[in-house]
Amino acid sequence: MTLPTKPDWNPETYARFRGLRLRPALDLLMQAGALPRGAIYDLGCGDGAAAGALKQRYPKHRLVGLDASPAMLAQARGYDHLIEADMTQWTPDEAPALIFSNAALHWLPDHARLLPGLARHLLPGGVLAVQMPRQYFAPSHRFLRDIAAALFPDRFDIHFDPPVQTAVEYWEMLQPLGTVEAWETDYVQHLGPAKDMHPVRAFTQSTAMRPFVEKMTEGEQAAFVSAYDKALASAYPLLEDGSALMAFRRVFFVLKV
Repeated sequence: MTLPTKPDWNPETYARFRGLRLRPALDLLMQAGALPRGAIYDLGCGDGAAAGALKQRYPKHRLVGLDASPAMLAQARGYDHLIEADMTQWTPDEAPALIFSNAALHWLPDHARLLPGLARHLLPGGVLAVQMPRQYFAPSHRFLRDIAAALFPDRFDIHFDPPVQTAVEYWEMLQPLGTVEAWETDYVQHLGPAKDMHPVRAFTQSTAMRPFVEKMTEGEQAAFVSAYDKALASAYPLLEDGSALMAFRRVFFVLKV
């Protein structure tokens, strides 16, 4: 069996839901508060969706975008500097005033080590502001694991350890380091009709689905997405115009050191 080469992120597919993905970033940014003088680092900046809002909120701060995807960085605009790097290996060149991360750190393990490590880079009075999806037990994400494990039990581990904790757990983790605000929000997303697929698959295929299809041949992918679409139709019934409603939970925290 030949598996497809692991692809880079697809900026065009990801950007289709730019407005829905940007709203949590704006909600997070509004809670970041005043900053000391220093650079702002946008970790997992992707195609630069949050750059304009960050620059508008903090026009006097140097803005640096960091991402591991060359394709995404090629589309990013509005930064004073861009860095292609693995966030787990990254060390800032200067102490940041703000480390901002919207929907990126859930891809990384060991948050109990990662987050305090990021906080230690901050200037006195600096801020760590993070948003991550916490959708892993919702049908949109649970079906991915269940179907993959059923179709390919030799390839996917059926045991699941959620990569993102609750807001309470992050508050408890970070409270010894400074002042913490933490919360969770359910966004009701209205997803428009999608050609040849369920609207929820159109939303997840550029993110949550990627680690699954990367391990499948083209034929296996077809069987997988067909089963996924059928399951989604039951959990997220189509509205009369072919659109669907999808509740999406996200966790936020802001730490000021």
